[in-house]
Amino acid sequence: MRTPRFFVPDTPDGAPLRDLAAGATVLLPDDANHHARRVLRLRPGDIVALFDGAGYEAEAVLAEAPAGAPENASRYAARIVSSAAIDREAGVAITLVQALSASEKIDWLLEKCVELGVARLVLAPAQRSVVRLEAARGARRLERWRDIGIAACCQCGRNRLMDIALAEDLAGALRAGRPDPGAAWILDPSATVALATAPAGGAGLPIACAIGPEGGFTDGEMALAESIGYTRARLGPRVLRTETAGLVAVTALLALRGEYAR
Repeated sequence: MRTPRFFVPDTPDGAPLRDLAAGATVLLPDDANHHARRVLRLRPGDIVALFDGAGYEAEAVLAEAPAGAPENASRYAARIVSSAAIDREAGVAITLVQALSASEKIDWLLEKCVELGVARLVLAPAQRSVVRLEAARGARRLERWRDIGIAACCQCGRNRLMDIALAEDLAGALRAGRPDPGAAWILDPSATVALATAPAGGAGLPIACAIGPEGGFTDGEMALAESIGYTRARLGPRVLRTETAGLVAVTALLALRGEYAR
């Protein structure tokens, strides 16, 4: 059985997880405590892993929280056994600029981006997007997406949270996602250059890849991306769904950079 992992960005008194020495005790945050006690049915003495989302991980042993405070009732604590900065990030930093689509597609895409090791996901409306998010709804959706990202990190072993952003428009997303230095592509089934043979911009440099909505980017949006520094590239002979294309592109780019030979 895999060691259960819990996101602990800081301790209740505000101290970062990385500042705690072996033997220190951490109260589990509400969400982690509920998952440990009610969902996983863990018990005192069970081994767990804690991570702070910034690259740090600790092995710990569950225990009942010290008595004396009402908020400690039915709460688990975790005693640190050992801790270290552990890097499980991809060998190349990839930013995926994704046009908004149906919420279930974005939820699934986001989870898989975390698993693959995408460094940053920038979401934005496009002219053919079937979804539009006004400010309040967008803020709620962004909070949900971050929760999905944390859960995916717990599952896949990443110790750094993937950055998730929601841009007001496509131009802002493209500018925010474009690395400098680095390479930036926008997928276009009619492009003359194949993604696998496109210039990588130099070993170790970051990469950005822009993916259109269900109906694809318009000619005007393609031209906008090119004016910002993106190059059109195709991804094989078939037209992929919007939620598939980004994941295939990321996987291909990682494979080309030797990710799966590590």
